[in-house]
Amino acid sequence: MIEKLWYGKNRLFWLFIPFSLLYGLIAIFRRFLYQVGILKSWRSPVPIIVIGNLSVGGNGKTPLVISLIESLKQKGLQVGVVSRGYGGKADSYPLILDNTTTTEQAGDEPVLIYQRTSVPIAVSPCRSEAVQALLKQYQLDVILTDDGLQHYALVRDIEVVVIDGKRLFGNGWWMPAGPMRERESRLKLVDLIIINGDSVNNLAQKYPNKAYTMQLAPRYAVNLLTQEKKSLSSLQNICAIAGISHPNRFFDMLIKMQTNVIKTIPFADHQKFTLSLLNNIANCDQILLMTEKDAVKCRQFAQPNWWYLPIDAVIPVQAIEQICSLLDKINSQRE
Repeated sequence: MIEKLWYGKNRLFWLFIPFSLLYGLIAIFRRFLYQVGILKSWRSPVPIIVIGNLSVGGNGKTPLVISLIESLKQKGLQVGVVSRGYGGKADSYPLILDNTTTTEQAGDEPVLIYQRTSVPIAVSPCRSEAVQALLKQYQLDVILTDDGLQHYALVRDIEVVVIDGKRLFGNGWWMPAGPMRERESRLKLVDLIIINGDSVNNLAQKYPNKAYTMQLAPRYAVNLLTQEKKSLSSLQNICAIAGISHPNRFFDMLIKMQTNVIKTIPFADHQKFTLSLLNNIANCDQILLMTEKDAVKCRQFAQPNWWYLPIDAVIPVQAIEQICSLLDKINSQRE
């Protein structure tokens, strides 16, 4: 129902308009309080890059965060990451991740980013506390915040917004009548706009010199138990699952690649998987294929026929150069 309400047509839309107007007024007023200093924001001693969304989830933010980390590391920068840690529940915060940290403690996305990049990561509902915890233990040049565009308690030096090039902003309304946390006009104030996939309109032309297109490129399939790698085309009788915000993006990718998919099963974003939940989806002669985000929650009870598909975000070199140029400017102003 939510998909039809936000991205299609649904008569119930009008019932949600009063709640959306209230949400929008609160969001605008809250941001105003931070702008005038009534609500206080904390500034980090090292530059902060926020990678976030205007709309609710499923835009490709996590692959972009991983790609930016790797690109900045190649530039010789020491990179850290902070996150809200949605879906996790730690005994205390801030929590700094290590090799023993579970998704139950930190959430699936921070654990995924840590396993892919090995950079210092801290999670906390209060992101400024997460930043301070990292800086106490590590010498860092820049810190990325995974999501948090609307978390104005932390001063950001660079704002990067990720947009789904196909779904864009849906009907354009604030939640709950639409998918928007902030309206499209917010793009005028951000530093970079990353469009996931080719846009269905002239969004890149509308925001010249700061809008770039990224593509999601699948890697080889990886076995959860053995870490064996195989080409996706070599896997047969695939039962695909996805517990992400927009499962059809994963399924459509598999179909576009002409893989031998015999069944697709969507789950809720941040779905908590168990052996009993997944064990009967694929028999021993079939492949259970999942996203990497799902895989980090399934390693402890993985079966021999369970595989996952890592995805890389391919972004233009110009976008990385623009971020590095902004960082140089920020650092020179702080000296």
